[in-house]
Amino acid sequence: MTNYRRALIAGGTYFFTQVTHQRQPWLCTDIARPLLRAAFLKVQQKYPFTVDAIVLLPDHIHCIWTLPPDDCDYATRWRLIKTYVTKQGNIKPQASRSESCQKRQEGILWQRRF
Repeated sequence: MTNYRRALIAGGTYFFTQVTHQRQPWLCTDIARPLLRAAFLKVQQKYPFTVDAIVLLPDHIHCIWTLPPDDCDYATRWRLIKTYVTKQGNIKPQASRSESCQKRQEGILWQRRF
C-alpha cells in the first residue's frame, strides 16, 4: 500500500483537491452546489476553519483552508463534508460500486483520499 505523507501543522494553511468518483461531472449541478455550501457551513460550526479560496468545477473542487491555531485535523473535516453531501443529496452518478468500494463500504460520489 502507498505510504501517504501528510503535513499536520496546527493552524496551517492547506491546499486540497477533491475529485468525484470516476470524475463524474455532478459538482456544479443545482443539487450539489447548495449541498456543498450547507456541508461546509455545518462542519465549520463544530470544527472551525477558514475557506481562503475555493474553485468548483464539474468533477473536482480545489480549496485553500486555514485551520485554527491549535488544530491540524483537516481529514475529519473532509470526511464530514463528503458524508453530509452523500447522505443529504439524491445524486445518482452513473458509475457502479467496485468490489473494493463495497468491501470498504464506500459510496460512489467521491474518489478516495484528497
